[in-house]
Amino acid sequence: MFKTANEFSLHIEQIVAETGDTHMDVLLKYCEENFLDPADITSLISKSLKDKIEVEFQELNYLPKQATLDF
Repeated sequence: MFKTANEFSLHIEQIVAETGDTHMDVLLKYCEENFLDPADITSLISKSLKDKIEVEFQELNYLPKQATLDF
């Protein structure tokens, strides 16, 4: 269905914007609806989408927070 990781990531971003769900929730819902194992879509996840998921996990305290610089 998706030719590139960017197309897939834009699709996921659009759903996140429409529903207000987290990126991870949307990814898991996509896998469930399309009968995919989450490991099957790892090549479709772009770096920017990975970064957004990491930030969400840090905010939810699933990952340790990293120091940031405010400019």
